[in-house]
This record gives sequence, C-alpha cells and structure tokens, in this order.
Amino acid sequence: MKKLALALACLVSLAFFASCTPEGEPTIQVLIEEGYVQSGDVVNVNTDFNFGFVMASNIQTGKELSSLIIKIDDEDPDTLNITGTEYTYKGTLRYEFLRDEIVGESTITAIVVDAAGKTAATYITLTINNPAQPLATVDFEWYRLGDTQTGLEEYGLFWEKNIKETHAQIKPMEGVTLYSFSADKWEATTTDVEKAALFADGALTMAVYNNVSTTAGGSYNDVIGTKMADGTLHLINVTKCVIGAYQSQGYPITISGQAK
Repeated sequence: MKKLALALACLVSLAFFASCTPEGEPTIQVLIEEGYVQSGDVVNVNTDFNFGFVMASNIQTGKELSSLIIKIDDEDPDTLNITGTEYTYKGTLRYEFLRDEIVGESTITAIVVDAAGKTAATYITLTINNPAQPLATVDFEWYRLGDTQTGLEEYGLFWEKNIKETHAQIKPMEGVTLYSFSADKWEATTTDVEKAALFADGALTMAVYNNVSTTAGGSYNDVIGTKMADGTLHLINVTKCVIGAYQSQGYPITISGQAK
C-alpha cells in the first residue's frame, strides 16, 4: 500500500475567471505554473512534488467560496474552509511505496463548494514511478571465539558451531530465511529492483550455510542471502576465512566478505 506525505499551503489567487459556468457553478482548474504537476506527468516515489488548483465564484451568482475538498485515490478526503470569490490552493505531496518500477496511477481530485452548495471538480492523474536504486556495498566480518560471536545478527544469522569436518555451521535466526545463489549473481545484481527479483525468482533456500572450513584459512566466492522477518533483503558474498593464533577459548575465526 502507498503512504502519502502531504503538506498544504493555500493562497488568495490574483486570477479571476472571466467566463460563466453552467447552472451557477463555481469554477476550478489545475494550477498551471512552473514547478507544479499536470495530468499525465510521471512522479517518482519518495520525492516531493508540487500541485495546485485555482478556483473562483460563478461570475453570475457571485456566491462566495466556502470549502475545498482534496481527495487522493482512496485516502480519506481533506476539507479546507475557504472564503472569498477567488482562491489558489498549493500543496506538496510525496508517494512512498515498497514496490517495483512503475507502480501505477494516482488521481488527485479537487472539489470546490460555494455558499449556495454548488460544486465543481477537476482532477490531476499521475503515473507513479519507483526507479531502481543502485545498491550500496559494505564490508562485513563474522567473528567467533569459543561461544562468542559477532557481526552475524544484523544479517539474521548465528554461528551455531563448527562440525562436519570442522566447517562453520551458520544458520538463520527465527523468522529469517536463508538462500543460496550462484556466484555470478553477486556482480549481476546492482539495483534494489534486481535484488528483489533475485530473491523472488525461484531462489533456493537452505537450512545452513556450511561451506567455510574452520581448520585453515582460505578464499571463497560464495553468494548467499537472507530475508529478514520485516522483509529486508541481504545479498552476501563470502570471500575469506582467517584462523588466528590459539587462545584459551580456542582458535579465533573470522569470516569476511561484502554485502549489499
């Protein structure tokens, strides 16, 4: 579902509608001004944009304007009390989505009401676009010494133990799903849209990641992923394991790589 962030500002208009309208109705039209959207425009999610409407009393009846109703799709309408025979409404809106690419259309409806109860309406229909965003790459280190481990929790993982010919047993935490991908997916996945598609397109799940040997350091090119309980996706490239000098609790082991 979309979330709306709406900021409104209303100004008395300097324009006056010179023509009359049927049945004594007031007039309303989309504000035509640089920096304000028009029907048919494309707007990006998570980006503020400006919109507005210009309205005036019917030239024959002269009835003052009394209210303006703004409705965005199926959201609850906002009603603004207004006065006078001319009015300009200016607002700022932002669409917030968690969906892929083009996410559809949205209609902003404006209805003006005058003191006689006469109404007039106009619309702005927009296409909402969620452009792909480049993925940021970060380094990670997973460390274990004895029963102490660090660095895994933010990826929804825990290092259970070292078994199976002394291989690290790394498992998903409760509510987290662990995935396995081919090595080429790391370089091929560069945007948030591509990452979402990778996890959704028949991705292979697994109960444990256990390819890293804990008896000797080594290089790897394993690509795994986690889907957190809140839907957050982590794509992980395990590239290295380092075994430190023996301590009283055992050998410190560091598994490292990058995530995005």
